[in-house]
Amino acid sequence: MTTLLSPEELEARLRDVGARRYHSLHPFHKLLHHGELSFGQVQAWALNRYYYQAMIPVKDSAILARMEEPELRRVWRQRIVDHDGNHEGEGGIARWLKLTDGLGLDRHYVTSLEGLLPATRFAVDAYVHFVREKSLLEAIASSLTEMFSPGIIGERVAGMLKNYEFVSKETLAYFDKRLTEAPRDADFALAYVKQHARTPEQQEAAIRALEFKCDVLWVQLDALYFAYVDPKQAYPGKFVPKD
Repeated sequence: MTTLLSPEELEARLRDVGARRYHSLHPFHKLLHHGELSFGQVQAWALNRYYYQAMIPVKDSAILARMEEPELRRVWRQRIVDHDGNHEGEGGIARWLKLTDGLGLDRHYVTSLEGLLPATRFAVDAYVHFVREKSLLEAIASSLTEMFSPGIIGERVAGMLKNYEFVSKETLAYFDKRLTEAPRDADFALAYVKQHARTPEQQEAAIRALEFKCDVLWVQLDALYFAYVDPKQAYPGKFVPKD
């Protein structure tokens, strides 16, 4: 990029990234939402996604530590509370474990990460590394996948409740909170990026950061697809569905 975009043009470019590259387009998600996965394949999805959920507050803590302005920290720290909760048993991670509980997965096995696919670990760890090493602008821009999440959440919850007898509104409660948390967080991050991306180079970096985050989400589904759907061969020593 050599031309400075207006804030509105930059937002349009960022939203275009999601339209083209968000993981709602991945074949695994289409199978999940349309009820075409087996019980064991849904278990594998929930088990592997747990690591991403568990590392979100670690990622946000890394971003928080780099913020010098108290007003920024006061806003960003809410993300950590949302996932960790203020007390034991609260927050998004606890709600995700209720999902894995409801799918019959042993909680210690889930949290031990013994069944985690290597690509899941590598992708999530790469995201944490990214926000630690890149500029604060790029770290915040990478969170903008939250602009697109309400749509996929609505599709996911409706599709899973319709197509799978082994899930319920209670086991999918994690997603209820995200319908309000994600837009709030995305609005703040988008405003920050539009204000602080002041050169073509900074705008390009923000767009590339969002593309990277889309890649992080996409590759996790690649791992699930090629381990549990085609060719239905999990990585040795990792979670093996019984069905």
